Amino acid sequence: MSEEWGSKKLGLPEDGRYDSGLAESVQSLQEESVLTFHVAPEERSPKSDSASRPLYGDQFCEVPDPERIDSSYESVSLTESLPQTCLPPSGAPGTGSQDSEQPDSLMYLSEDGDTLLHLSVIHSIPQLSLYLISLVPKDVLDIQNDLYQSALHLAVYLAQVEVVEALLQKDINMELQDRKGDTALHLACEKEHLDCAKILLRGPRGPQNLQLQNWKGLSCLHVATLKRNPALVSLLLESGADINSQEGTSGKTPLHLAVEMLDRSLLLHLLQHRPTVDAFMYNGCTPLHLAVGRKDAGLARLLCQAGADILQRNREGTPQKTWQRATTSSLPFSPLMI
Repeated sequence: MSEEWGSKKLGLPEDGRYDSGLAESVQSLQEESVLTFHVAPEERSPKSDSASRPLYGDQFCEVPDPERIDSSYESVSLTESLPQTCLPPSGAPGTGSQDSEQPDSLMYLSEDGDTLLHLSVIHSIPQLSLYLISLVPKDVLDIQNDLYQSALHLAVYLAQVEVVEALLQKDINMELQDRKGDTALHLACEKEHLDCAKILLRGPRGPQNLQLQNWKGLSCLHVATLKRNPALVSLLLESGADINSQEGTSGKTPLHLAVEMLDRSLLLHLLQHRPTVDAFMYNGCTPLHLAVGRKDAGLARLLCQAGADILQRNREGTPQKTWQRATTSSLPFSPLMI
C-alpha cells in the first residue's frame, strides 16, 4: 500500500472500531457500532454539526445518539437502521441511472486500512457496494487492508455474489493474497461457496493461476479436496487445475489427501479424473502406501484396480510387504486387480 493511502484516515467514532478480518470481523461486528462517513474539514458546511451529521455525497446523515446501530450480520441489517440519506442516491450508478458525482470521502481509509467499499461489504449493504464499485478506479478496488484483505476477499467470504460479479467486471487483481496467503478463490473453496467459485473461474481473463498456494502450501484444489466437496473439485479440474499437484508441506496430491481422510467416495471421484495413481510424496509414499498403512483394504483395493503398483518401495518397503507385516488377514491384492 502506498504512503499516500497509508496517510489517509476515515474518521470513525472513538468508542468503536471496524475490524475487517474474515473470522475476526464477524465476531467484532456482533458488537454495537456506527458507520459514519466524513469529509475534509474545509468541505463541511459552517452551519452543520459534523460530529453528529457525517456527509455522504452532498447530503447529511442523522446518526442516533446516544443509541448505537447494531450492525451484526445475524441480527439487524444495517440497511434497516441507516437513514435513507446514507444510501446511494436514486440516480447513482448501479441503481438504474447515472450520477457523475464522486465524493472525496470515498478516498479515505479507516484506522484498519479499510476503504468505504470494505466497510459496505462487511456491513452487507450490496446497493452501496455496487455504487462505490461504479465510482472508484481499479487501483482503489485492489486496496488491501491491514489484514491484506481486498474487497473481493470479503465479498467472497460473505457470499455476496452481485458484488463479486461487479468487482470482476472492473478487471481487479484476483491473485491478491491475504495474511494467510489465501486468494479469493481459496476462500470460495474453504467456505464452499460454489456460485462465487464459478464467477471467479470465468473471470474476464479466465481463472487465476490455479497452482498458487497459500502459506500452508495448499492450492485451491487441495482446499476443495480437504472440504470433501466433489462439485468444487470437478469445477476446478474442468477449469485447468492439476490433479497431480503436490501441496507444499509434504508433497501430498489430492489422491493422497482423499486416502488420508479415508474417504472412499471422494477417492472414487478423483480416480474418474485419471490421476497418477503412484504419485510420490516427498518421503516416497504413494497413495497405496497410505491406504496400507491405515489398514484400509477397501481403499487399497480401489487403488490396485486403478493400476497402483503393489511393489513400489518407500523407506519402509513395498505396500505388499507392509500389509503382510501389519495384518494377518488375507492380502487384498491379486494379479486380477493389477
